[in-house]
Amino acid sequence: MKAKKALKRLARVETLLSDVVDQYAAIEPDMRELLDSAKASVVRARQTVDVKANTKAAKKPPVKAEKSKAGLTAEGRKKLSVAAKKRWAIAKRKGVNAVTGRPLSKTA
Repeated sequence: MKAKKALKRLARVETLLSDVVDQYAAIEPDMRELLDSAKASVVRARQTVDVKANTKAAKKPPVKAEKSKAGLTAEGRKKLSVAAKKRWAIAKRKGVNAVTGRPLSKTA
């Protein structure tokens, strides 16, 4: 469990125990003593978690990656063009549209 979540839960337990201790104030002194010791244990646990959370080394911020050159070079563009023309020629021989894959319409 993360320290922040544990601290929140321990704080909630501490307030609940305080409420219960207040209710048992006059009724049963033995029960109040037990609840007081439970509350003290929760307070100690909360302090321990808080100390451990504060002593943890802070994370380093992430390093920004170098911005890569996006885009095509002239050579890459030429290769793509040649490959596309080749695919179109094959599709035309088969009688289908190179983009949609549908049969070419017959013209007179």
